[in-house]
Amino acid sequence: MRVLAIETSCDETSIAVVSLTDGVFTIEKNITSSQAKIHAQYGGVVPEVAAREHAAWIIPLLQEVGVAHDGAGIDAIAVTAGPGLVPALRVGVELGKTLAWAWKKPLVAVNHLEGHIYSVWLSHVIASEAKQSSEEIASSPAAPRNDTPRFPALSLLVSGGHTELILMRDHGQYELLGMTRDDAAGEAFDKVAKLMGLEYPGGPKIGKAAREGDASAINFPRPMIDSGDLDFSFAGLKTAVRVYLQAHPEASAENVSAGFLQAVVDVLVKKTLTAVEKTRPVSVILSGGVSADRHLRETLKARLFEIDPSITFHAPDLSLTGDNAAMIGAAGLMKAARGEFVDPLTLKADPNMRLA
Repeated sequence: MRVLAIETSCDETSIAVVSLTDGVFTIEKNITSSQAKIHAQYGGVVPEVAAREHAAWIIPLLQEVGVAHDGAGIDAIAVTAGPGLVPALRVGVELGKTLAWAWKKPLVAVNHLEGHIYSVWLSHVIASEAKQSSEEIASSPAAPRNDTPRFPALSLLVSGGHTELILMRDHGQYELLGMTRDDAAGEAFDKVAKLMGLEYPGGPKIGKAAREGDASAINFPRPMIDSGDLDFSFAGLKTAVRVYLQAHPEASAENVSAGFLQAVVDVLVKKTLTAVEKTRPVSVILSGGVSADRHLRETLKARLFEIDPSITFHAPDLSLTGDNAAMIGAAGLMKAARGEFVDPLTLKADPNMRLA
């Protein structure tokens, strides 16, 4: 089966063609136009600006992936229907509906979070295409394993808008175990970066600065780390950084970044390990934009190995950690295989769409 996938949930316009043959995914095309430079001047994503940029770029990207004008060779359309910024979502959803109706193709509505989870199923494809030996791939501590998750799989999804622990019992079977009660971890990264005068998006800037800093120099709080449940909270940590900067204007960005990053990683890893104890998964998945952080990857992987070496660890290839249509295509292919199609005349963008 071969799908055309569309992603416009936030500030990345992305179109991909992904196929599934005998259980093996192939990314034929995956083209993304980023708006990061545009939104950097505002310090964050402006929904209406994002929607206008999506409208400007989505047709050129559709033409660039090289799909026939009549949709020949495409078996289904997969589009992100939510969650996300509703003005942005609508651009992709309306294109998906239009193509499905015009081409007489079935339409799949994909949850953006499910797409992030399925990015790890694509990572072994990326790894097999890389011009590296299997030994080089295995020796890289930040590289994902060159295989796919087995069930039950515990997913830690960490992005700009979401921080969730999800138990995946099988394809399409999800149980929400815990989520943030306020700011997502990625959102906290961006806000803290802004406090320090770093450009949006802040996550990569903080990660880079943290590598030059001393994580023990500033002991920021670890919100809810011992709460006993699997929920998160990062708003208070962001406030703690603001208060510290006000009291210590001379503080180095490197030490503040390192202290903040360590606090976030400690909470994420502790909660994940608690979930592992409660659910006994055979695989752990780390996904979402924040999964690109090297320190988080290395720490979670190492701690998992310490408590149970039999648990496999999976993280996306770095090229798939951000929002992209290939991951939507992978999730869409699995939903299409189960016959989970929607009516193109009634589908609406759902900014609060739930996965479980």
